Amino acid sequence: MPITTIKIVRGVFTEEQKSAMIQEVTEAMVKVTGEEKRDGNWVLIEETNPGEWAIGGKPVGLP
Repeated sequence: MPITTIKIVRGVFTEEQKSAMIQEVTEAMVKVTGEEKRDGNWVLIEETNPGEWAIGGKPVGLP
């Protein structure tokens, strides 16, 4: 079954926002895979510390 990974900077999103991400991504995947596969759709949120990744050579999540 599909595993969807969401990578975010730690401390940016609230628990409620992360829960909403999980719910919305699950619903999107169920639209594609079918309702009978709902229980097999995994969504993982991986948090990275600020400054441990970059976009265009600039660290993300640093003040």
